[in-house]
Amino acid sequence: MRPDPVDPASGPVPNVPPAPAAPATERARRFRPELQGLRALAVLLVVAYHVWFGRVSGGVDVFFVISGFLITGQLFRAAARGRLRFRPTWARQAARLLPAAFTVLVVSAVAGALLLPEARWQQTLHELFASAVFLENWQLAADSVDYAAQHNTQSVVQHFWSLSIQVQFYVVWPLLIAVVGLVAGQAGERLRGHLLLTLSGLFAASLTFSVALTITNQPLAYFHSLTRVWEFALGGLLALTIDAITLPRRWRVVLGWVGVVGLIACGALLRVDAVFPGIAALWPTGAACLVLIAGMTGSRIGADRILGSRPVGYLGDLSYSLYLWHWPVLIFFLVVRDQETVGLRGGLAIVGLSVVLAVLTHHLIEEPIRRAPLTDRTRWRGAAAGLAVVLLAGGVWQFEAAQRANETAAVGDTDHPGAMAIHSGSIDDVDPAVELIPPMVTAPDDFYQFTGWACAPMTRYPTAEACTSPRPDPAVPPAKRIVVVGDSHSQQYTAALAPVAQRNNWELIDMLKGACPFSTTSEVDPANLDCLNWNAAVVDEIADLHPDAVFTLASRDVRAGLTEVTPPGFVAAWQRMNELGIPVIAARDNPRFDTSFSPPDCLQQRGRGAAECGVPRADVYGPIPPYQLAPDVPPNVTFLDFSDHLCDAALCPAEIGNVLVYMDFNHVSATYMTSLAPVMEERLHQALGW
Repeated sequence: MRPDPVDPASGPVPNVPPAPAAPATERARRFRPELQGLRALAVLLVVAYHVWFGRVSGGVDVFFVISGFLITGQLFRAAARGRLRFRPTWARQAARLLPAAFTVLVVSAVAGALLLPEARWQQTLHELFASAVFLENWQLAADSVDYAAQHNTQSVVQHFWSLSIQVQFYVVWPLLIAVVGLVAGQAGERLRGHLLLTLSGLFAASLTFSVALTITNQPLAYFHSLTRVWEFALGGLLALTIDAITLPRRWRVVLGWVGVVGLIACGALLRVDAVFPGIAALWPTGAACLVLIAGMTGSRIGADRILGSRPVGYLGDLSYSLYLWHWPVLIFFLVVRDQETVGLRGGLAIVGLSVVLAVLTHHLIEEPIRRAPLTDRTRWRGAAAGLAVVLLAGGVWQFEAAQRANETAAVGDTDHPGAMAIHSGSIDDVDPAVELIPPMVTAPDDFYQFTGWACAPMTRYPTAEACTSPRPDPAVPPAKRIVVVGDSHSQQYTAALAPVAQRNNWELIDMLKGACPFSTTSEVDPANLDCLNWNAAVVDEIADLHPDAVFTLASRDVRAGLTEVTPPGFVAAWQRMNELGIPVIAARDNPRFDTSFSPPDCLQQRGRGAAECGVPRADVYGPIPPYQLAPDVPPNVTFLDFSDHLCDAALCPAEIGNVLVYMDFNHVSATYMTSLAPVMEERLHQALGW
């Protein structure tokens, strides 16, 4: 991305001679045209893979290595001269990085308020504020372990995760070098030796942690700062040892091309977003190191002949701004055009506009600020002012979002009957001009939460909690006790069960785990032993409690292109309940959409009542529920089928009775489920005879 400064004492040296082994100090300190070319190649890969292929290329890992290489060399030389100063170092980095970043954030905030569907506002605002303080990677890391947030759409500022890690690196690295300098006690080779030892330790520890976390929780590992330290340390180690690497020109030519080809092939051959930053990330980082080791060979057939050319070097100058702009331009293009992918012509338009914005940002914002004779105090004031503008823009947007969130009505009134419009046969009497509930801006958060419930660690699984519903009079024992088990698709039914429990003095106990349906096998991921252990513990908890009934799901895979099934593991779990003498209430699952589809977004973009925002009933539901055909279903199971309250004869729509049915691509909104409560109560009384 943005070039780090060369050492002021050395200055840029054009036309580097093609000596087979340039002196160590010169090789580390001089201006390196091929490095700018490496930046250009990395950003081209990032942009191309994002725009046309919807994947990750490994180019960001190259930026991390380059940053580690340059800043470590710069700080080492400053420390060796006894001139390492924190505030000036940080001020220079702030003046170089923040103006373009804050410009993109402000424009993204304004454009987001105007162009993004309201259902995306809250998520985008959360990430906007996180990006403004360069903690976006931690925001995304938190979302990766929050099951409710794992289905978030890609925000216009999501790419700030890598810049956030870089800024964190720029803050910590000078402190690290200073501490090592104090331990070394003197400059020169002793400092170099201590730094080599320190960075080697960091490299090994971070890479080990990265590999381990990638295996156990890859989404978290991808955004975790500590899993990326080794990439910066690798660049730093190369900066400190490149002096000793003396190779003949022909071998440097070979290394240069191996590095370039390796970088280009990485994204094509690896699913970077699924396997990084573990051991596989050594591929692009190692390739980047090969290009740096090769340097400027001066050969007519060397990769540096292209990487060191002026046009490629200029693209390297633009790499930081181009990286910042390409992602929001891509996301806004997809939103405005109502597309999920980009074709050749659309992609060229996105890249072209991104380049224009990068050129303008580079020449009108970055360069004037970089060249201005500013004091450190002025730089800090400018950074504070830029942050204030971003926060102001986000604050205005947040205020508007809050205003719209408060403009809502209660479900169940005559204008918003929801599921009761179908149940009562009054669907044709509903006024479609009435505003939908919940408001679009709150739709992604409209999932049942256990507010007011008493949650405590489970006896058999103390790392998880079971939550007990409040009752009208805690002094009066509950008339009945129902345990709700399964995953988020069981949890969503709690919105319909809770009002019923309140009216009848029943007690609900929810024992739920995301992506872990109640089964004797791990349905979502066969290798997920945690889910198997969880369900085994839940069975033991139920045996101890011996409730009056257990509520769970009866089917899964209600999605176009799949066949709704009742897995054998479901039936086996019901059989275990039968052995305990406990009735089971099993509800048929709701329709699901493609993971990239958002019914709330669709309604806002295509208009109320748009049929394409729903799914044809025949594509998701067969004429006979699968549990009616499943073998060995025990007699203790009663099935509840609400498909007629989610679909008509032909379509499963995105809105019913002026209520939004779905809060995302596969979960029913809590508001709509609440409207289903009278139907749920009627069915439960019929099924259980209570």
